[in-house]
Amino acid sequence: MTTFVARRLRNGSAALLAVLAIGAGVYLYHLALRDTSFLTGWLLVAAFVTLAAYNARKKLPFIPLARSASWLQLHAWLGLVTVAVFLMHAGLTWPTGVLDTLLWLLFVGLLASGIFGLLISRLAPRALTGHGERILFERIPGFRAELAREVEELATASVRELGSGTIASYYSRRLRPFFARPRHLLRHLAGSAAPVRRLQRELRALHRYLSDDGRATVDEIEDRVVAKDNLDFQYAWQGLLKGWLFTHIPLTYAAGIVTVVHIVFVYAFASSSP
Repeated sequence: MTTFVARRLRNGSAALLAVLAIGAGVYLYHLALRDTSFLTGWLLVAAFVTLAAYNARKKLPFIPLARSASWLQLHAWLGLVTVAVFLMHAGLTWPTGVLDTLLWLLFVGLLASGIFGLLISRLAPRALTGHGERILFERIPGFRAELAREVEELATASVRELGSGTIASYYSRRLRPFFARPRHLLRHLAGSAAPVRRLQRELRALHRYLSDDGRATVDEIEDRVVAKDNLDFQYAWQGLLKGWLFTHIPLTYAAGIVTVVHIVFVYAFASSSP
């Protein structure tokens, strides 16, 4: 079995060789006094179509066109090769003209969102695996609402059964806002458990004011606080894992449309030149 490091060395070497081969071809074109922008431009189009095909492959998992993991590797490394080709095509200077500037900005946006997505796709599974049971993203709001209902019932019942408003008062002040919506998302992404630990300390501090039955109720509430915190953790990481695509995919379509317009204008002006 090919190890992780061996795969990275193999794929990285292949990407480097591809960049060197393309660079050599572009240099030979330049020596032959031919316009290298057409060569690099069509190479960019070919790379762009291949990169965009990864999204189509994910939507058609039943078609035997290699494993999704292999497509992801191709997508990542070809993306890096495409950056090099783009620099050969556009250069390092700021583009002139509205269309060229728009295409440049779209490409930079695609590159930035792609790198971000690659990092998230590596970090999120590791983070989620080490933080409780994996929960479907679409079911998280329902589970959160159920936990909120249970805690509210426990706090309300404590007034009637214990003859004390200590738990209900704490619930109104601290727990109702906590259960109302996802909380501390940035803290979860940073791996900090400080907010939930603070709530746990506060809940345990209530023990000194309560009877045994009251302490049992507080313990039940604490279990639900921890469960809700886990839901928030799942929501933060899964939301990030899903959310970056809402930037990357629209940028892909926009870049495709602008690229077609760019090609039409380039050949229109080329054919009209003397």
